[in-house]
Amino acid sequence: MPATYLRKKIAEHMLASKRTSAHVTHVDEADVTELFALYKQAKESYKEKHGFNLTILPFFMKALVAALADHPLINAAYDEAAGEIVYHKHVHIGLAADTPEGLVVPVVKHAQAKSILAMGAEVVELAAKARERRLTLDEMKGATVTITNIGPLGGLIATPILNQPNLAILALGEIKDRPVVLDGAIVARKMIYLSLTFDHRIIDGAEAARFVSSLAAILAKPGLLLAGA
Repeated sequence: MPATYLRKKIAEHMLASKRTSAHVTHVDEADVTELFALYKQAKESYKEKHGFNLTILPFFMKALVAALADHPLINAAYDEAAGEIVYHKHVHIGLAADTPEGLVVPVVKHAQAKSILAMGAEVVELAAKARERRLTLDEMKGATVTITNIGPLGGLIATPILNQPNLAILALGEIKDRPVVLDGAIVARKMIYLSLTFDHRIIDGAEAARFVSSLAAILAKPGLLLAGA
């Protein structure tokens, strides 16, 4: 069966990314027990007040924005021709979306200025457009960092390919109940693996580790994320 136009473009983009960047993936885990509880509470009220099903993804997006504030290199780009690192003042989050035709990446722009509710509504809209092939070129341009959520498909850890010209892509694994030692006792907690693929030409492993650790800490104590949510 001949490859579709979209599949050919995906193939070109992936090969170009592998040729351009030095891909490395760092993996850590986060306790999202409190985050999941907040999400469940918010989901019910948002459905009642705003008429759409809120997913947990905007909570991770909000945490990502918070972590990037202290780790701006993760949200930067590299101008190879000029030999310069370009630090973005805004956060445009690309969302890797699985569609029947193949992978597309719609973008939630200016995420740093949006609430969880606003991002949640936008995610729902962009996902619908992606499935129905109604995304515009503008809605797929300008990402400064990317998230791919493999959790709903049952994956734990991924090593995704960078969405050029981004320096990082974060893969979210499945949220699972796992035994954890807490205050000397073994308890069940909701845990998730965070896989950060980064461009080792620009980002050192230590900085990637610090960033993922910061993100995990925010996810573990997410109360402040809902301020102005």
